[in-house]
Amino acid sequence: MDLTGAQWRTSTRSSGNGGDCVEVADNLPGVVAVRDSKDPTGPALTFPPAAWHAFLTRLTDRA
Repeated sequence: MDLTGAQWRTSTRSSGNGGDCVEVADNLPGVVAVRDSKDPTGPALTFPPAAWHAFLTRLTDRA
């Protein structure tokens, strides 16, 4: 999948000390991409927006 134009962002809860973080790009039509912030040229996982939303909802339900 071509992720050219993806605008990657890290969580506001991520630490600034190079810890384990993920970056998310949700600006592309029909897809949400997730990658390891320590390996920005490495692979990315992609999800349909509805699946990503369901995942986040489940996480917040458990918090």
